[in-house]
Amino acid sequence: MRPPVVSPRSVERFAERAHARRVLARRQVAAVVGGLVLVGGLVWLLLLSSVLALHMDEVVVDGADAVVDVAAVMAAVQPYDGTPLPRLDTVALRDHVLDVPGVREAKVTRTWPHGLQVVLVAREPVAAVPTGEGDALGYALLDMEGVQVGRVDAAPEGLPVVDVPVGEARTLGAVLDVLEQLPDDLLAQVAGVSAQTQDTVTMTLRDGAQVDWGSAQDTGLKVAVLAALRASPATAGATVFDVSAPTLPITR
Repeated sequence: MRPPVVSPRSVERFAERAHARRVLARRQVAAVVGGLVLVGGLVWLLLLSSVLALHMDEVVVDGADAVVDVAAVMAAVQPYDGTPLPRLDTVALRDHVLDVPGVREAKVTRTWPHGLQVVLVAREPVAAVPTGEGDALGYALLDMEGVQVGRVDAAPEGLPVVDVPVGEARTLGAVLDVLEQLPDDLLAQVAGVSAQTQDTVTMTLRDGAQVDWGSAQDTGLKVAVLAALRASPATAGATVFDVSAPTLPITR
């Protein structure tokens, strides 16, 4: 009789290898399925479940000041209540907060696991502009960019009253530009500002002195010249200081 082509031991080894391959394949399939289940669980946990959802009672608003209504900021955040923090669009939320009157800048930061911090930079009024007539007379409060941040019935103490022709945005811009560049000590002395054009800005100080400022150019030099004129014995008693041409100032 002819001997078998494949020995029994070879058959056993082939069978063992085939079994090992099947076991390895099952383990690989199990690993892939397990990975998918794990990823799916994490996606559900982070993006769909309420485990990391925003709670309105954990929203903190800082920097509102007296100009910004905190309730209005919270109303801008309210539509996002219950949204998982990883899925929260902080850029869109920041844009909504910037629409709140009086807000100049805003930063929105997630505070895990359920909170949100909204840090605001409020617009500060620097001038009061008369609006309306008669019984409806009031004052619009403007910031340095000319944005209205409020309205009051009487001119606030400490803010200069601005008088410019109605609708003259460039003239108003020139006045605000001048106020923005003034040092704090001089700004505190300004009671009112008027201008017919952007080159004819005139300030009235709280002691009654009038300062013809001209345009918003050369502000630094004009500040220095005005300070020198106000301190000089030679100009004592002067009530008008014309520094519109700061190299050739005039007093009277």
